[in-house]
Amino acid sequence: MPFKTSSRFYLLRLAACVVVILGVVELAVSADSTSESSGKSGNGNHVVGPEYRVDPDLTDRGNPKGKLFEFSMPLADSKIFRGDDATLDPRKTVRSERRIFVYVPAAYQDGTEAPVLVTLDGPSRLDLVRNAVDNLTISEDPNRRLPAFITIAVENGGDDSKGSQRGLEYDTMSDRFARFINDEVLPAVLADPEILKAYPHIAFTADPWGRAVMGCSSGGAAALTMGWFRPDLFRRLITYSGTFVDQQDDDAPEESEFPLGAWEYHSGMKLIENSPKKPLRIFTHVSENDLRANDPEETYHNWVMANERTAEALAAKGYDYRYVFSRGTKHCDQTVFKHTLADTLVWMWDGYETDQ
Repeated sequence: MPFKTSSRFYLLRLAACVVVILGVVELAVSADSTSESSGKSGNGNHVVGPEYRVDPDLTDRGNPKGKLFEFSMPLADSKIFRGDDATLDPRKTVRSERRIFVYVPAAYQDGTEAPVLVTLDGPSRLDLVRNAVDNLTISEDPNRRLPAFITIAVENGGDDSKGSQRGLEYDTMSDRFARFINDEVLPAVLADPEILKAYPHIAFTADPWGRAVMGCSSGGAAALTMGWFRPDLFRRLITYSGTFVDQQDDDAPEESEFPLGAWEYHSGMKLIENSPKKPLRIFTHVSENDLRANDPEETYHNWVMANERTAEALAAKGYDYRYVFSRGTKHCDQTVFKHTLADTLVWMWDGYETDQ
């Protein structure tokens, strides 16, 4: 059933309001971090559309620009994703190397330990993120100011869905992709000669509250999975049109523990509700006309149902979460990004404190 006519959604909104009023939702802060003190403003369920506009903060407003870098990482050099997994379908193309795009904002001061935003399927939507940091790192409104985070847009390994390298990286229920980003991509950025020439003392924060991930579709599923399995590494998660469906490869070893892949987050084993609450801040979104929106539950492939249930699970568990349902839009719809991304980034980084 289309989300806008779902009684569950309105009941969820009422329940979320009651939770906030009663003050029973505890902030997910781990004992090892003092950099997360966000309030609840903007939490809960939100509906946008069917009319959309481009947020001015996602356009070039003439503010000082940062520096953009690009380099490549050969898959054969990786110890984690070499492109030769036995589960891969030989009919699906695997890239020989993946491009990495890095944007260092003008507000970043060399030598400081920068927060980072890792975006998946890079360089997708990097243009919008660049404009957001150019405009909002210097915002005069303290409630709409972003920290000077460095954006790292990571290209996927190739193709899509089950049996693909991208599917292996994004749809697998494990900490493997989080380790790949932390152990291989981030060090590669810090070691890149062109970046070091411009910023000889560049550094990233080790505080997991200073590490965010953003993705759409399977990239959104990957963002949630990175934080879910490694909250010690990444805690701010942005998912648009998240593939919280059964898209994990059928031959994956993880099938024995998570037989329905990311569908298990919200249904089946109800992974979110039945697991101890993790120190995470989570944004989710789904479009009214997202993929297979009319599929019955037994297909395990209804994106609208999957994201609605994920939001319900996050609310039930008391997570800091924000859920956006966009009317009249489709999967990973660009109009939704242009309308919401600045607000999403501001909400996601709320409470992050830095000396810079």
